[in-house]
Amino acid sequence: MISKTQIKNIKLLHQKKYRESEGVFIAEGPKIVNDLLNSKFKVREVFATKEFKVQGSSLRIHEVTEKELIQLSALATPNQVIASFETEDVMPDVRILKMELVLALDDIRDPGNLGTIIRIADWFGIRHILCSESSVDVYNPKVIQATMGSIARVNVYYADLDTVLKEFNTVYAAVLDGDNIYSQKLSKQGVVLIGNESKGVSEKLMKCVNRRISIPNFSAGAESLNAAVAVAVICSEFKRREKA
Repeated sequence: MISKTQIKNIKLLHQKKYRESEGVFIAEGPKIVNDLLNSKFKVREVFATKEFKVQGSSLRIHEVTEKELIQLSALATPNQVIASFETEDVMPDVRILKMELVLALDDIRDPGNLGTIIRIADWFGIRHILCSESSVDVYNPKVIQATMGSIARVNVYYADLDTVLKEFNTVYAAVLDGDNIYSQKLSKQGVVLIGNESKGVSEKLMKCVNRRISIPNFSAGAESLNAAVAVAVICSEFKRREKA
């Protein structure tokens, strides 16, 4: 049986200030939890119904009822398990990042967008994402849920992008008035900068950009693409060229 203190401690992690002070976040559902259990993240506690099956781990599980799981969960429909993990916040040397294609996100605010972008990065083999300090918290339960487990394989760092981007030789920015991505030479290394959902890339960060790219519009109706959709299209083209 789960204690009132355990319930309280897990529910507090729904809030950013407690995640930051404790250095702990929560994840829910068999797929996401199992992916994290087999990743770099260190597990703290696991609360699960008897239906939950652990993959490749012999850790202790606190068995709970469906009713208790509902008390712990941030979801409308809890699914078998909720677990807490220690956060990972250390950014590697920029020289390591410069050897790969990296995503940078300027003031992304929507949890679903960030989670989906992480999932897209995972699909295309992009291992590192740099976020501005004003972007949504990667450990927000809605972000974790939207990654569908990809958070276990993609590293997300928060930094002063104005400082970090100056370390890279090539910085692409996805902008509406950029050059057609399909007719541009694209490199295997560098940064692809994606702007805020409504404002785009800030003027301050545009000063760090030396390549402006855009996805061509084939309709007179739509004004722009969702940030995550734009990331998917751009990553697909970069990786297609890489394999060509």
